Amino acid sequence: METQRHIMNIVAELFVVTFKIIWSFVLAGGKWFIRPREKSVEGQVCVITGAGNGLGRLFALEFARRRAILVLWDINRQANEETAEIVRDIYREMNPSAGSSDGVQELPAFQLKVYTYVCDVSKRESVYSTAEKVRKEVGNIDLLINNAGVVSGRHLLECPDELIERTMMVNCHAHFWTAKAFLPKMLELNHGHIVTVASSLGLFTTAGVEDYCASKFGAIGFHESLSHELKAADKDGIKMTLVCPFLVDTGMFKGCKIRKEMAPFFPPLKPEYCVKQAMRAILTDQAMICTPRIMYMVTFMKTSPRTTMNQRLESNWFRLSSAAKICSSSGTMKAVHYMFFLTTFCCQL
Repeated sequence: METQRHIMNIVAELFVVTFKIIWSFVLAGGKWFIRPREKSVEGQVCVITGAGNGLGRLFALEFARRRAILVLWDINRQANEETAEIVRDIYREMNPSAGSSDGVQELPAFQLKVYTYVCDVSKRESVYSTAEKVRKEVGNIDLLINNAGVVSGRHLLECPDELIERTMMVNCHAHFWTAKAFLPKMLELNHGHIVTVASSLGLFTTAGVEDYCASKFGAIGFHESLSHELKAADKDGIKMTLVCPFLVDTGMFKGCKIRKEMAPFFPPLKPEYCVKQAMRAILTDQAMICTPRIMYMVTFMKTSPRTTMNQRLESNWFRLSSAAKICSSSGTMKAVHYMFFLTTFCCQL
């Protein structure tokens, strides 16, 4: 009797899980026809790591235009202050000191503030002490954008141990420290949003950037595991978004080139486009965003049976400029060439 009851419970849970999966597909399909509304972040405190340049600076400008209170972290004081000054200009444009012509008083500019902190996110002591300053000087935070990242751009045997360690610390370990610093209050309030800016190279690998791929795989694994932990704790008020862009033209990947056969289909992403897509995902509480869309196909290919052709496609997609040429038959290369053309075209519809 006891055994039968356990079997019935398992069957019932299986039906529930199956229904939830199907319902998730229905909801996802519905978003193709009904775009979800973007949430407001006005007045919310947003911490952005690596805000001194690149994607971090663009994220800061986008959140500033949406009237968020910004807390900018970067190891480079001067670059961080430059970002802050641009943000202040945006605030001043949105909140002129004088009242409007019809006599209605505008919201004073001083209510929208930007705070800057010098922080080396690779060192947990620096993260914890800076987070404590933020709590004392700014208050509780609402959004955490884990954006800071580095890349050595060297092959494994040419890369000094110190650079490998720094890549892992900044791109992966720092996510643990920032989460441990700010997550407790989010859990207490059941409110917050954590964004992990990872990379498509955390979904599949390529030659010549072993340390970078490993660090991004770790960041994605951490993000997904934390997402499951929050769901298991019924903390549905804490949202998480994983951002996985392709190579972004910010200067970090200078010297990293795509194979000439694939280059027309995979140009480096413009930083503005990447951040625009990421912001749409963040403001609609989307769990994951890959840019361009064909990166979803790469993830699917990775989960397919490990045939020789699949391994060849995955390993031969990209190469550093100094890597050796790949010996392939012209017929195979033409087939791959056309396949990626069709896939790219369909994904952009």
